[in-house]
Amino acid sequence: MSGDLNAEPESDILDIYGDGGAEGLSDDKEAQTLVEEFKNFSSDAAVKKVKEDIDTLDHVTLNIGVTGNTGAGKSSFVNAIRGLSNDDEGAADTGVTETTMTPTPYPHPTMPNVTIWDLPGIGTPNFKAKMYLSDVHFERYDFFIILTSERFKENDINLAKAIKQKKRLFYFIRSKIDNDINAENRRRDFNEERLLDKIREDCKKNLSSVGKPQVFLVSSFNLNDYDFNRFMDSLEKELPEKKKHALILSLPVYSLEALDRKKKHLQKMIWLTAFGSGAIAVVAIPGLTVPCDYGIIMSFLESVFRSFGLEDTSLQRLATRVRLNWKDLKAEIKSRFKDGVTTDAVTSLLATPSMASIMTLKGLMSGIIPFMQLPAGAISVAVIHYLLNKGLNEMENDAKSVLEKARLHQV
Repeated sequence: MSGDLNAEPESDILDIYGDGGAEGLSDDKEAQTLVEEFKNFSSDAAVKKVKEDIDTLDHVTLNIGVTGNTGAGKSSFVNAIRGLSNDDEGAADTGVTETTMTPTPYPHPTMPNVTIWDLPGIGTPNFKAKMYLSDVHFERYDFFIILTSERFKENDINLAKAIKQKKRLFYFIRSKIDNDINAENRRRDFNEERLLDKIREDCKKNLSSVGKPQVFLVSSFNLNDYDFNRFMDSLEKELPEKKKHALILSLPVYSLEALDRKKKHLQKMIWLTAFGSGAIAVVAIPGLTVPCDYGIIMSFLESVFRSFGLEDTSLQRLATRVRLNWKDLKAEIKSRFKDGVTTDAVTSLLATPSMASIMTLKGLMSGIIPFMQLPAGAISVAVIHYLLNKGLNEMENDAKSVLEKARLHQV
């Protein structure tokens, strides 16, 4: 596959942009703010601020506290949202007895700024209900997940009330739903949806004293089943933007829906990255007629590569989980990034655009910002926006092929 935009017709740009690039910008408040900053400030000042915003996003921390009674499946859930199997290196210990005796941090395998904490069950000998939040250092966590594999107990309810009083987010997860399904599916009158509705209603009734909390039914071994995606929808709506960024990038790619969620978020991030490139040439790219910030482009593409689970360690973990040879999964990566986000791969992506392409991109930008108000770096912003979308699309196709090979491509 050639990375030379001279060989790519104008229609290729329009295919990527669809309606001309404005889609996603008109209802994206952050991108609109960036446009206003470029209108009202000098390019240097605007670029500096955007770079500061990007740096903040890259370093934001996210701490998730996972708690529940003995046997609720906390450790398996902690492993699942880190993309690990229970027997992977670095996985949280699992067992039928209480294996978590102190708050235990588990850093994300590819995003060390994201940490999932396996918390001792409330009411265990060393963690009495009355002092629980103090003992586990409540202020450390951005939100709490309260798990149970049965009915939520009085301690769970009291914990939720205490968290609510302190104005921190919390979510109830009913775990091991696959076990419930397996236990009931031999009945002649078995109906899966009816059983799931019954479990949900029982949980809500049990939790009525907390208000009207949402309850999510989850299997740690099949995240794409049941309510995990609905749980992610709630987190996207309720978490602060910067925390949401860290969460979405850290989640494993377990289905096409999970991949699409990541892509939509990354498309918004492309605006930030493109405006951050501005008109400043930090490193001259051979053959690129429009100046840009090579480092910021490289960093974004590396983030996409990791988030889509295309690096070798993620492929190895996935292969173990689906019982395939990891090299068979790696063979599905056929884009210019098959060997990673290398200098050669990025340079090929940044090959010289034709004049027709530049004029098309200028037209796209004038559709977003009135032509007479185009900032000095508008052409650079448009080119980088196009190129990053192109790289994102290539990696998305690779990730889809990997999911299909792993038989995880069902929505």
